Amino acid sequence: MNWAFPQVPTERIIWMRRLVYLVVLLDIFWLTAFPIGHGNIPADLYQPLPIRDLLHLPQPNAVYVRVLQIVIAVGAVLGLLGIKPKIAGWVVAFGMLDWLSNAYSYAKINHDHLALLVALFVLPLAAGRITDARDALQRNGWTVRMIQISVAATYFLAAVAKVKEAGWGWASSAVLVWAITRRGSFIAEPLTSVPQVTYVFQWISLIAEFLAPLMLVLRGRPLYAYVGFWFVFHASTFALLSIHFIPTVVCLFAFLPLERLRLGRRSAPVAAATG
Repeated sequence: MNWAFPQVPTERIIWMRRLVYLVVLLDIFWLTAFPIGHGNIPADLYQPLPIRDLLHLPQPNAVYVRVLQIVIAVGAVLGLLGIKPKIAGWVVAFGMLDWLSNAYSYAKINHDHLALLVALFVLPLAAGRITDARDALQRNGWTVRMIQISVAATYFLAAVAKVKEAGWGWASSAVLVWAITRRGSFIAEPLTSVPQVTYVFQWISLIAEFLAPLMLVLRGRPLYAYVGFWFVFHASTFALLSIHFIPTVVCLFAFLPLERLRLGRRSAPVAAATG
């Protein structure tokens, strides 16, 4: 119970709301902005995800998606400013569920949005204002823990999928060389002549993904070092391949003591907190 419901100051929740809703705005206007054009895509390309059938969500046209984009944007701005955070949070959570399930009904599902979507649905359940009430701090802790679990699951399940589909030979394959020739930057081009280095990178990433659940039990500097590794890893993949992982990266901040950043006023000290 203490592990699942640690006491976490509301300041960390406030910072997470700011970061997550900022990424939501980035997401709907850039990262997955392609659903806007779905009104002009042939209808037979639409293969609804099971969640859309379960919730009886229609096949959106361009007007539907544009209105949805505006609703999400307004909710995200309100949440970012701390105005009615719970109401704004639920609007954004269900809006993004519609937005992403629509986007992924036309193409592959990007697993980098798993943690972001979980974060959107648990943040409205956290405390809405700064308080030192024990039950509120424990709700904050549960919210943070759910985000952390989703981040660890994103990495771990990605490793499971690699081994399941390609076997352990994935780490010794030419997958990174192929990616570099397809979309690599000028920084990455020299690596194609030294495939042994790419094997090292692939083994490091695969092992790190399998060990991701350790982030749920590590504390202090070891935890921060592991989280720092992922920040460096994603910065490297972006520099080499222009592949970002922004929706997951922002959720990595749930492992860090963001409450140490000043918000203008501070809550009473808390005995225990995650990270």
